[in-house]
Amino acid sequence: MADTIPFEKIRELAERYKPEMTKFLRDMIRIPSESCQEKDVILRIKEEMEKVGFDKVEIDPMGNILGFIGRGKRLIAMDGHIDTVGIGNRANWTFDPYEGYEDDETIGGRGSSDQEGGMASMVYAGKIIKDLGLDKDYTLVVTGTVQEEDCDGLCWQYLVKERGLRPEFVVSTEPTDGGIYRGQRGRMEIRVDVKGVSAHGSAPERGDNAIFAMGKILADLEALHPRLKHDSFLGKGSLTVSEIFFTSPSRCAVADGCSISIDRRLTVGEDKELALSQIRDLPAVKAAKAKVSMYTYERASYTGLVYPTDCYFPTWVAPEDHDACQSAADAYRGLFAAEPRIDKWTFSTNGVSIMGMYGIPCIGFGPGKEKEAHAPNEKTWKEDLVRCAALYAALPLTYLKRKPA
Repeated sequence: MADTIPFEKIRELAERYKPEMTKFLRDMIRIPSESCQEKDVILRIKEEMEKVGFDKVEIDPMGNILGFIGRGKRLIAMDGHIDTVGIGNRANWTFDPYEGYEDDETIGGRGSSDQEGGMASMVYAGKIIKDLGLDKDYTLVVTGTVQEEDCDGLCWQYLVKERGLRPEFVVSTEPTDGGIYRGQRGRMEIRVDVKGVSAHGSAPERGDNAIFAMGKILADLEALHPRLKHDSFLGKGSLTVSEIFFTSPSRCAVADGCSISIDRRLTVGEDKELALSQIRDLPAVKAAKAKVSMYTYERASYTGLVYPTDCYFPTWVAPEDHDACQSAADAYRGLFAAEPRIDKWTFSTNGVSIMGMYGIPCIGFGPGKEKEAHAPNEKTWKEDLVRCAALYAALPLTYLKRKPA
């Protein structure tokens, strides 16, 4: 690899390809692609990867797309999930969420920030790499992954365990508000079930009301939240009750069952065993003899593949001095003559599997803003697409320069 990295040429090409990136992103937005319904957008990505000159493009049995550039022994990966959430209440949108819009600065539509914009930038980074002949000393794999919105990291469980994909590091292209990110809190989905005994509502003393028992558990959970662990970088662990269900013979009867779902966010030093034990040890949980368990995910991908997993998504943090993180900072300085902001995500990403489960170093740099994710009137910025494409094209070179074979 040459000692001099052509930052200026990379920037020039990224700017030149802004119209193509914009068109590609708008095409992806126009294709509804909620989790487990991604087939058509995957095929559109395949078309674009082949058009710009990827050396090999594959769609795996789960439905993830993998585009390869280069044939070097050093393997680097860049990942973007290409499924989206739904549009929610259509009345909250001021424009068609799938037709979207564009003006001189922004592109609107479902998936623009979260996170099909990342795919547009990765594909055109690949074109820049090919145009400038930068693909001699490494292999880059660009993954467009499915089902992340349903079950973050499931796609990478499959890629690592079934395909044996283990790159030296992975760049997540989730939106980072212009910063380089190196971690996130983990999460898990917990269920609490309480059993009661039904009786006629006119004589409730004959039964055992599961809703009343759950009410005491809810109070204990609310009191537990402020006591959860705090980390100086990732922040505080948290919990919230997100759903409640009940069973009862009628509106004139004592409820004989009550269940809740808990969204538990895990900071450094918290894991599934700790989180489950904290709830099982609550006095109201013990008194009600409640069952505390984790949810599992067993929904079929668009190809029909079912790949069951627990709804546990571990916390992860890459050290700031890690070669991958510092190489991204080197590329940022070389391209933009400025110091990058090193930070973290508030939400969860595929990094829960990449680094949280398998210890593969992971960092993030992606177009768009976190606050746009899952929101009505979602948008991203054309300049973000350009900057990210440039950084993705330069990053393998800054990494190999920092960490030669």
